[in-house]
Formats: sequence, structure tokens, C-alpha cells
Amino acid sequence: METPETAPALDNSKFKTVKLMEPIVRGETSIDTLTLRKPGSGELRGLNLQNIYTLDVGTILTIVTRISTPSLTSEEADMLSPNDLMEIGGTIKGFFMTAGERAAMDAMIREATGSQLSSS
Repeated sequence: METPETAPALDNSKFKTVKLMEPIVRGETSIDTLTLRKPGSGELRGLNLQNIYTLDVGTILTIVTRISTPSLTSEEADMLSPNDLMEIGGTIKGFFMTAGERAAMDAMIREATGSQLSSS
């Protein structure tokens, strides 16, 4: 049985910052980071949650215009590099991870990090 001391630590942050590999140019301004806010149910209206988990491009492009600061236009979202789109998609997907999924991911990271440290 999990106690508060043994329960997996959840990152309940409602905001995540993504550094863009290829900044978006808006007039004379260069946007090199986006802050993404965990979407509310209303911001998911008209979208399929399964498409978030599969990182469907159209779904990610729609959500990012609804939850990013600075707010991106659809045209700006369409111009994101594939690398940045994947980073954004992974960040958005992370907002929906269950406690079990996050614990499994944390365990895999600890295992990978531990094996790297022992092989050094």
C-alpha cells in the first residue's frame, strides 16, 4: 500500500515551457519559447483525446493555438518545425499522464540513469 512517503511524485504543474529549436518570427519579434497551459475540458471541445495520445498533427496544431503563451495563430502553428511540433506534442501529452504512467516513466528514467552511472 502506498503511503504519502512512498507514493510516486507527480508533477502537477499546469504550465510547461518549451524552448523552440526554430524560433517563430512575428514582425520584428522572435518567439523562442512557448509556455503551454494544461488545457481545460472546454479547450478540448471538438477534439479526440485518443489523437492527443497518438500525437496527431492536426490535433496538436489545434490545441497549441488554444493553450500557448504567447498565443500562436493557426498560421504560426503551421510553420512550427517538426522537431518543435514533437516537443510541444510530448509536453501536451504529458499533461494527460496518469499517476501510474508517470511512475513507470520515472522508474525507466531512474533505471537508465543508474545504468549509465554504473557503466561510467
